[in-house]
Amino acid sequence: MSLTLGHVLLLIGAGGLAGAINAAAGGGSLISFPALLVAGLPALSANVTNTVALCPGYLGGVRGFGSDLHGQRPAMRTLGATAAIGAGVGVVLLEVSPVATFRAVVPFLLLLGCILLAFQPPLAGWVGRRRGMRPPSEVPVRLAVLGAGAYGAYFGAGLGVILLAVLGVLVAETLPRLNALKAYLALVVNALAAALFIVILPVSWPGVLIMAPSSLLGGHVGASAARRIPPAMLRASVVCIGVGVAVALLAGA
Repeated sequence: MSLTLGHVLLLIGAGGLAGAINAAAGGGSLISFPALLVAGLPALSANVTNTVALCPGYLGGVRGFGSDLHGQRPAMRTLGATAAIGAGVGVVLLEVSPVATFRAVVPFLLLLGCILLAFQPPLAGWVGRRRGMRPPSEVPVRLAVLGAGAYGAYFGAGLGVILLAVLGVLVAETLPRLNALKAYLALVVNALAAALFIVILPVSWPGVLIMAPSSLLGGHVGASAARRIPPAMLRASVVCIGVGVAVALLAGA
């Protein structure tokens, strides 16, 4: 990985912005993954490097939620274990899939992440109407979190949106506390996936070392930073970037 000064600045900015977006809403990988592609990484290496580099951002996001996680230890324990199993499944799928297959599905995964982010407001409204149906100990939420964990480890863009929708429908909690639980589960998925990626898949350490510190800072201040930008503008910008990258990848296929 040969980086110019422009690439370094791009990755620093992308890491910070992705950390902030992930902490505030989800969808940060639609910024950081394309930045790694622009810096010259192949799709598979960009994916695993992105997961490792954004882990500090998820940690910063969890720390930022603070009191909203108080009293949620049982759900954190139960659903955290389920998310970890799902992440393991996703890593295995990524490991056994041919590189050509992953490269072929990446544009469609990016488009899926964009769709999830674009429809986040109606999803949030639906979540609000359906919230409080079941306790987190029942089977449906475990299966849903298992699937989300597998998706998050395999690719990850839109993981936060998926988790929030799942938790909102199936867990009896207020939306701010669900958002905090979502951040914790996303941290579990990404931390386990990153640990396994480091051992078995091609991580670009220069990319990680550049993006991780800015991701941590972005995650810690994500909520307050996001409030300075109109949510619709932020969402539209991220979706446009993601769609543009997906179209470029399809055109180059």
